[in-house]
Amino acid sequence: MKHFGNTFEYEKQRNDDLMRAYREVLHDVDVIKMPEIFKAVVNSPAARFWVSEERAAIVIAQMAKGHAIDKMRPMKKEMFQEIYNRVLQLQTIKPHLSLAQLVVEVIRQPAPKFYLTPGSAKVIISKIKKAWYEERKRKLRHLF
Repeated sequence: MKHFGNTFEYEKQRNDDLMRAYREVLHDVDVIKMPEIFKAVVNSPAARFWVSEERAAIVIAQMAKGHAIDKMRPMKKEMFQEIYNRVLQLQTIKPHLSLAQLVVEVIRQPAPKFYLTPGSAKVIISKIKKAWYEERKRKLRHLF
């Protein structure tokens, strides 16, 4: 069980990947409708599955033992189901690897999407942009 207040070790890399997708979507649209932009961003391919190796290994091990993940949020449940399916496929190709090794290999593969809601992407992107503007403002103050 993940505990409230845990930090995500790959937050910076995930945010960079999310901003890359955001910029690509903005570049490709003619009319900017933000709800549609955020929906397109979260459904864009991600560089990897944005979950830690430890968390993924714990959840996949539970799934392998037959434990249900029904209480998980829909996006996380969908992500872990995709990881689990890929682990099972990879296990047939590389049966000599441990479950933890298989999980690590799978989560480092490109993911079909970000497994975030459009609302979550909006919050994350807004925080990133706010921090960028604050940093830029701080740098400009030092110039004058």
